[in-house]
Amino acid sequence: MDDGELTVVDGAAAVPRARRGRRVSIADVARRAGVSAQTVSRVSNGFPGVVESTRDTVLAAMAELGYRPNSAARALKRGEFRTIGVIVFSLSTTGSTRTLEGIATSAAEAGYAITLLPVAVPTQGSLRGAVTRLGELAVDAVIIVMEMHLLDSAAIDLPRGMPVVVGDHDAGARYSVVDTDQTGGARAAVQHLLDLGHRTVWHVAGPAASFAAQRREESWEATLRAAGLDVPPVVRGDWTPESGYRAGLRLADEADCTAVFAANDEMALGVLRAMHERDRAVPGDVSVVGFDDIPHSASFFPPLTTVHQDFAEVGRQCVQGVLRQIRTDEPEHGFTIVPNRLVVRRSTAPPPP
Repeated sequence: MDDGELTVVDGAAAVPRARRGRRVSIADVARRAGVSAQTVSRVSNGFPGVVESTRDTVLAAMAELGYRPNSAARALKRGEFRTIGVIVFSLSTTGSTRTLEGIATSAAEAGYAITLLPVAVPTQGSLRGAVTRLGELAVDAVIIVMEMHLLDSAAIDLPRGMPVVVGDHDAGARYSVVDTDQTGGARAAVQHLLDLGHRTVWHVAGPAASFAAQRREESWEATLRAAGLDVPPVVRGDWTPESGYRAGLRLADEADCTAVFAANDEMALGVLRAMHERDRAVPGDVSVVGFDDIPHSASFFPPLTTVHQDFAEVGRQCVQGVLRQIRTDEPEHGFTIVPNRLVVRRSTAPPPP
């Protein structure tokens, strides 16, 4: 049958049978539903003012013919793509993956998709490549989830006029930043151990290039100094349980170490293993506090006292931030801080006599 040949379905208006692979058009749907193309367009775009019975008829015709709205054409017409670009570093870290989950969920609820641009190697060149790629994609805004000092370089130029929100950074003068209360969370962790009677608190810190690790370390030291206590040397890890284990072996040999604040739960898990292997009971001999409240922290042995971070709320605030900028067509600057809270479990107790 030729392309121009007509097919009659249940006595309804004739609809051109599409050539194999030809996209069903608005005109096809309009003929099938017996309405104008403008009515089909209004239904497709979700505009109000269409009679409910007419809307149902149009939707049924769309389903029957397999009509798919041309979102690219609509985007060009409206000047928006309803897509948010997300540049993310290190999908292996708890904070990044859970924040990304929150971004994806909140974007979907707002009717937006996300385009993910993971940066495998945290270098200026990799970030510049991601930003260049972003400029080539059909996105309305960008969210950058990072914990490295890469946005400090003047060589990084995001697309002019692009709404931007950055997670876990201190670039509040240049961009809108969303982060949890790293300082307050670390202070609560250290103060909890001091209130139990410990004379000082040792710290297993995260990587020096991480803003989160830096703020937690600074808050740990400031809390000890404010209490007039000695500040032990920092033992640095890399967020992994293996680095926490190595740090724990070192701290197990410190006779005066009765309390440890680990910068994340995974390193705290390594510390717990090291203390167990060195016959240092937790919390009988050494108390341990983590940070993040990962889903398994309540199942550690013993269950881990830790600082809960609301990553879902961070993701939601990131999405809300770029949507505000899209609506107002105005850039935003400054910080949005999401509160943390201490979750006390069985890995902390008063020091031994």
